Amino acid sequence: MFHPTVFDNIKVAIENQIYDYDNLDGILVVTDRSDLVNMALMSREFTLSFKLIGGQKVTAEIVLSASTKDLNDEILEVPNQNPGCNLQLRFYTQVENVAIQCQAIKSILHAIWGSDLRPLQALSFIYGEESEVYNNCIELQFKRQITEEQMEDIPELLKHVLQSAEELESV
Repeated sequence: MFHPTVFDNIKVAIENQIYDYDNLDGILVVTDRSDLVNMALMSREFTLSFKLIGGQKVTAEIVLSASTKDLNDEILEVPNQNPGCNLQLRFYTQVENVAIQCQAIKSILHAIWGSDLRPLQALSFIYGEESEVYNNCIELQFKRQITEEQMEDIPELLKHVLQSAEELESV
């Protein structure tokens, strides 16, 4: 019989809550979902993307991943290991005034998540197209792994994600 891993349990908890926000509460719409197994590395990655209802500018993405070592330690019950997975948040938007808007984004995310999570902003544009608009991919990478001990924190985490998306809409 299949025994779900920590990755599976956390993935299902996040997925259920996000789909409840979509289908039951009507506060967001899921725009993309992927659940990948990398056969070369034997790792897993789950991503779920959404936009807030009424939101035009920001797409939020939750990325949950587990490495070969994470999965191996859990399945083989390696002593003195606490199996978990990695969590990363991404927000996609566009900016025109890089200096002002990127600083505003940094300030908003620091106010919501604290100074421990440093937002990484990667700007891009299509070469050859005349445009003053940049695509901004904003990443928040959690420094520690998430385990089943943090399962009860998922609703609060997702409230912070929703708040971040909402406040980033105003930038």
